[in-house]
Amino acid sequence: MAGGNSSALKTTWSSFLSEIYLTDRRPVDGSYDYRAVEEKAREVTKDYHGDWPRTTASCSSAAFLYTYGTAGSGNTNRNNLEALQQWRIIPRMLRNATNRSLETTLFGVKLPSPVLIAPVGVQGILHKDGELATASAASSVGVPYILSTSSSRSIEAVAKANGDGHRWYQLYWPRNNDVTLSILGRAKAAGFTALVVTLDTTVVGWRPEDLNTAYLPFAAGVGIQVGTSDPVFMKRMGAPVRPDERPALPLDLEAFRTQLTAGDEQTVGTFKIVTGWLDEINSGLFRTWEDLKFLRANWDGPILLKGIQSVDDAHAAMDARMDGIVVSNHGGRQVDGAVSSFSALEKITASSRVLRAQTEGTFTVLFDSGIRQGSDVIKAIAMGAQGVLVGRPFMYGLAIAGEQGVEEVLRSLLAETEITLGLSGYKSIEEIWAKRGAVIEKVDTSPDKTTP
Repeated sequence: MAGGNSSALKTTWSSFLSEIYLTDRRPVDGSYDYRAVEEKAREVTKDYHGDWPRTTASCSSAAFLYTYGTAGSGNTNRNNLEALQQWRIIPRMLRNATNRSLETTLFGVKLPSPVLIAPVGVQGILHKDGELATASAASSVGVPYILSTSSSRSIEAVAKANGDGHRWYQLYWPRNNDVTLSILGRAKAAGFTALVVTLDTTVVGWRPEDLNTAYLPFAAGVGIQVGTSDPVFMKRMGAPVRPDERPALPLDLEAFRTQLTAGDEQTVGTFKIVTGWLDEINSGLFRTWEDLKFLRANWDGPILLKGIQSVDDAHAAMDARMDGIVVSNHGGRQVDGAVSSFSALEKITASSRVLRAQTEGTFTVLFDSGIRQGSDVIKAIAMGAQGVLVGRPFMYGLAIAGEQGVEEVLRSLLAETEITLGLSGYKSIEEIWAKRGAVIEKVDTSPDKTTP
């Protein structure tokens, strides 16, 4: 870092930059460019193929495509990324941003940054340690971890790996209340402090990348480990609890289906549990706002609704006494041709009712679907989000180098965020929060129709 009074500087996220240069720290993920990390993950997982015909054109495994893939034509995912690019940061000069901090507070807890790990499921299809590696990395870096109901490890195992880190639990709402209560009780006992209820995945979206190879990890018992470790659900299945189940890597769907067709007793038993669990969490049962009263009465802690994309639904969440929302379209994996998540954030945080509740500390707005680099974090905070969830990038780091890979993705994102914050003329998250027009401005990126 050149110029200024070095004695006034303190160790911050940006010290990762100095560490790279001064210690010749080469990236374990192959690059510090998120686009190159994505391609590296594609390469290292190319032989995780099981029962699918890898295409010469993509050379991508079904496991990679399950993470990378989107709904329909991929239009919504592209919209997510393009919407962020339509907003540009306005750097300000000669401001004292020597000492910077990304610290923020969510639900009364002071956090070192506004970044959280998104609740991505079936992480065991990309790395042998799955969610355990990600939870451990999140704890090491100081980033809250949100565990998916579609985890390939049990609630208790992930909590142990996360240690004293901050952790929330994401709920795919089971059909039966007794199963829901059991899961909520386990999550609370394991130290998960907030509940994130995903609303947009009552049924799985139309995802061509997965449909082309009939690739669904759950069908072979991967991503159902919250269920197989649950005493209430397993009692209903007439099977013993499997508390430490660790699916094999790579997932071989072809072998599983062959064994199932042959009537292998263990495989048939597993498939019975698979269908039972899918009937619980992908039941096709569409809940209503009235149903939220059940969760409110049975969860002692903050509840956030994930999948909110409209101002009306944000207001409805407030009416239902929810503590916050995650503005998200599931990374473009559910509804093709939907509005971008960032455009939805723009409209929701423009609501005077939402802004007032945020300012008063009675309602929290988080952003998901599109975070790839530090500038994206700055834009989301300036648009009025109080925190952001990162998903696919950490999954690619996990695929490449496990816990180390995830940690590197997080440290890189946080270092870039803090550096961008300072170079833009600001020293804290508070200075840029909800400052659209001052910190960021919208530009017209459409082609000039007057140009011949």
